[in-house]
Amino acid sequence: MNNMHQAAILKPPAGGYLQPGLGYGLSGNQRSSAVSVALWLFMGVATALFLLFLAAYVMRMDANDWSPLAMPWQLWLSTSMLVLSSVLLHSAAVAARALQVKRTRTLLIAAGFCGFAFLGVQWWGWQVLMNMHVTASGNPAASFFYLLTAMHGLHVAGGLLAWGFTANTAWRPDRRRLAWRAGLCARYWHFLLAVWVVLFAALGWLTPELVRLVCGTR
Repeated sequence: MNNMHQAAILKPPAGGYLQPGLGYGLSGNQRSSAVSVALWLFMGVATALFLLFLAAYVMRMDANDWSPLAMPWQLWLSTSMLVLSSVLLHSAAVAARALQVKRTRTLLIAAGFCGFAFLGVQWWGWQVLMNMHVTASGNPAASFFYLLTAMHGLHVAGGLLAWGFTANTAWRPDRRRLAWRAGLCARYWHFLLAVWVVLFAALGWLTPELVRLVCGTR
């Protein structure tokens, strides 16, 4: 009787129940799919948030106190850093799938450096504007510039946290999940790049006259 009781306890759980290291109620593939879907949902919510702020930006441009803001040249440099980081992360994900661990490590380090450089150059651009006495108060164009770039910068900082987890995986003995994590990280970085391109274009080239022309109010 005791042997039967012990056998019942030691019997492996059926599919869909607790599996050590994979989380309660989910297999490895199910958990990977759930995280992937969660990332898509997060990017969808973030996209909606940025679109709402851009809509407010466009509507606010029609006010009489609106004064266009000249973009500092540092933003071109930061944009190139973000593009390079996105390309490097994509290459890292490809290398990880090919089990090229050393190449993956190198690409991840380079991508992280470019990500931190992006934030540093963005801060440099802020300092240039502040030294020119362009502050968040007074000119609504400047207020939106600081708001939108700060929001994007926070999302980049979150992406760097994910990059840190991914890079840490490349130096761990068990690297089975490296390609999956690198792929997710690259996907999010492509999203950050797309958002920044739209923001940069809106902040730098969208004018009240162009908005009125497009909307047919001119």
